Amino acid sequence: MLNITPLRAFSDNYIWCLANTDSGKALVVDPGEAEPVLRFLEQKGLTLDTILITHHHPDHTGGVARLREQLQPKRVVGPADSPFTDTTDTVHAGDEVVWESLTFDVLATPGHTLDHIAYYADTRVEGQRVLFCGDTLFACGCGRLFEGTAGQMVESLGGLRTLPDDTAVYCAHEYTLANLRFARSWLPDDPALKAFEDYCRERREMDQPTVPVTLGDEKIRNPFLRWDDPVVIEAADRYGRQEGLKTDSDTGVFAAVRHGKDHF
Repeated sequence: MLNITPLRAFSDNYIWCLANTDSGKALVVDPGEAEPVLRFLEQKGLTLDTILITHHHPDHTGGVARLREQLQPKRVVGPADSPFTDTTDTVHAGDEVVWESLTFDVLATPGHTLDHIAYYADTRVEGQRVLFCGDTLFACGCGRLFEGTAGQMVESLGGLRTLPDDTAVYCAHEYTLANLRFARSWLPDDPALKAFEDYCRERREMDQPTVPVTLGDEKIRNPFLRWDDPVVIEAADRYGRQEGLKTDSDTGVFAAVRHGKDHF
């Protein structure tokens, strides 16, 4: 039986632990810290078999060295042509990573960083397909463009947008309420955003995570995935006129939304 558990790290990171309770093997995604992983695996009696890395930022890779030293996992899988080199297996877009009964497709998702990749499994875990997307896509948000361009991010998010609606988005940060504050400032009359904000406030008051979310819901709610939605286009045009930004293309609309969030 497969299950996925969020392990909290730093102030708002999630390290995702995918466990096979029958075999006792575990896979973790983006372990920025080692201690949460070590503690959880010991509590559950699991053996770390594989580490997946989405991109090189230290809050996603900082625990790898200690985990390798103490637990000696068989594989550390990460993007090729990356500043992070403490891997055993490097992958490119189009490659597959097989773990237990799952096959992950490797997707190129540059934008937040140039080396960013995501891992998608069409096989359902806990009733949903699985997307480990690092910092490319968040609930009602997306990653800042630290290295890539708006055009690259639109292409990356556009690829994710084609995945099935019942795909569970396992992003790497608890940014949802902050993202919603921005989204609702742009789209104050959006009922889906209001209902989701109420739900997320209740979750956080109970100290529960707001993620994963489904990709189908994100296509409806997330302004960063709605560059071709007339309501978002109108808001982007209004903002673009104020800031001197061109919004006459999908990339221009997305860039205006991203600029708005960066300066919110």
